[in-house]
Amino acid sequence: MDRIEIKLASDDFDAKTGEFAGYGAIFGNIDSYGDVIAKGAFKGTLREWEERGKYPPMLLQHGGGGFMSSADDMLPVGQWTEMEENSKGLKVRGKLFALSTERGQYIYEGMKSGALDGLSIGFRTKKFTMGTKPSEARRTLEEIDLMEVSIVTFPAHGKARVSNVKAAESVKTIREFEDFLRDVGGFSHAKAKAIAASGFKGHSDPRDEDGGALADLIRRNINSMKG
Repeated sequence: MDRIEIKLASDDFDAKTGEFAGYGAIFGNIDSYGDVIAKGAFKGTLREWEERGKYPPMLLQHGGGGFMSSADDMLPVGQWTEMEENSKGLKVRGKLFALSTERGQYIYEGMKSGALDGLSIGFRTKKFTMGTKPSEARRTLEEIDLMEVSIVTFPAHGKARVSNVKAAESVKTIREFEDFLRDVGGFSHAKAKAIAASGFKGHSDPRDEDGGALADLIRRNINSMKG
């Protein structure tokens, strides 16, 4: 049986529902293992998972993996609801399970505080090329078999971490609105700035909003731009 490899990356979290979105892997960056993941590496494996009608499991710290690990460590802590490969890397969206339980609340608080702020992929390598120069990556991973995506403490990719808690209700200023649109909506800097300028028009002071009306405004703008 081929060994399962682990790579680590980033994320973005919703304080109200336990839903979050981010990147399980980033393309083009040499990670702490000396590897770089090439664009296109996830296309085949994502197609296979979609044919099964589901996505890989969401684990915590790759299910432990140590000598003292228990069967409970391998239980999913949430569910991935979206996965796609884009120009940046493997973009994922999911939701934590059992927020009312002690374990669920512990994970939730860890992500909310930023202490538990990474994502990591577990996979088997299917195709790669070895670097030939000292300046090159040890390996360029061209095709992988994705086994799971975990919430972790230490990401291998420095650029891939849980950034901060993001909820529409927390947006109070136009700058926060722009950040929300870029981080959560996936818009470019220019498009986010244009949406924010239009959306806040007519509101004398966005900080006076009670949160609900502004959240509706954000959702309407996102839907209109993506629809």
